[in-house]
Amino acid sequence: MLPIADWFRRNLSDPQVVLLTVLLGIGLLVIVYLGDMLAPVLASVVIAYLLEGLVGFLERRGWPRLAAVLLVFLVFLVGVVLLFFGILPLVSRQVSDLVAQFPSMVTKGQQVLMKLPEEYPDLVSPAQVQEVFTALRLGIADLGQRILSMSVASVVGLITAGIYLVLMPLLVFFFLKDKVLIIDWFSQFLPPDRTFPKQVWGDVDRQISNYVRGKFWEIVIIWAACLVTFTAFGLQYAMLLSVLVGLSVIVPYIGAVVVTIPVVAVAWFQWGWSPDFLWLTVAYLVIQVLDGNVLVPLLFSEAVNIHPVAIIVAILVFGGIWGFWGVFFAIPLATLVRAVLSAWPRPAAGAPPAG
Repeated sequence: MLPIADWFRRNLSDPQVVLLTVLLGIGLLVIVYLGDMLAPVLASVVIAYLLEGLVGFLERRGWPRLAAVLLVFLVFLVGVVLLFFGILPLVSRQVSDLVAQFPSMVTKGQQVLMKLPEEYPDLVSPAQVQEVFTALRLGIADLGQRILSMSVASVVGLITAGIYLVLMPLLVFFFLKDKVLIIDWFSQFLPPDRTFPKQVWGDVDRQISNYVRGKFWEIVIIWAACLVTFTAFGLQYAMLLSVLVGLSVIVPYIGAVVVTIPVVAVAWFQWGWSPDFLWLTVAYLVIQVLDGNVLVPLLFSEAVNIHPVAIIVAILVFGGIWGFWGVFFAIPLATLVRAVLSAWPRPAAGAPPAG
């Protein structure tokens, strides 16, 4: 027990470290226990944080803050209207059409699979093909039940979406407009000397702002590039698939692999083994390569220096705790952990142990 007591005495005797630990603990408790209740507030904070970059850009060009906030907020409202009344209805229709086409897709896939035992008897047996058919039928039945349950809950979902649609823009506006007042109000409850938390937050703020804003533009650019490409080739469900590809960049490495399956599958069911299928696949892979090798280095000027293994672990851990938002903020949260560990006071080299 002495080494543990030693560690606590060495690290938690510093008031700055205690303050940072308390702030992190309070933030964690709020998200874990009040996250669902405060979801509109937390989402609005994230959006305001995202828009603050544009407000700051206009301020540095000589705009008064209120005028900058009003302009950025107006652009934000236009984007929300386009999203809810332009993109989402189209995506919803394409989802319904895709679900309606599932039986014919399964039939076509069944015809292809039935030929495999004849062409490759040493590799594929009729029993294996039958197992694949059974798994497909069970999967489609389960998907149908989920869609039905979603449709039953759609009324509640619409009411919730309506509340969010009214509350969140108001919250975003006031977070932007009264940013200084809100920060000053919270600051009055903190000790005057908070050098260590400020040091950690400075590092985290720089990397998170770069990551979140860069990730937003990466989603928009990849979505637009895929939409133009899929539409030019005449691929069915172009909007739905391009949205999926755009959102897939939220999850590094894993997202690009997972989203490739529906893109290639829809293209194959539409064209089979044809030149259109080949060229569409090549164009899609070119977009993925350009994303990883050109767009990401360009957008993320201050790279988050975290090992890929740590990124995957962060995605699994935070995604398991907070779902979609945990996945989206896995890298910023990992950055926070890394910044805290980097700034944590360490005994000087050769210093005798406390005690």
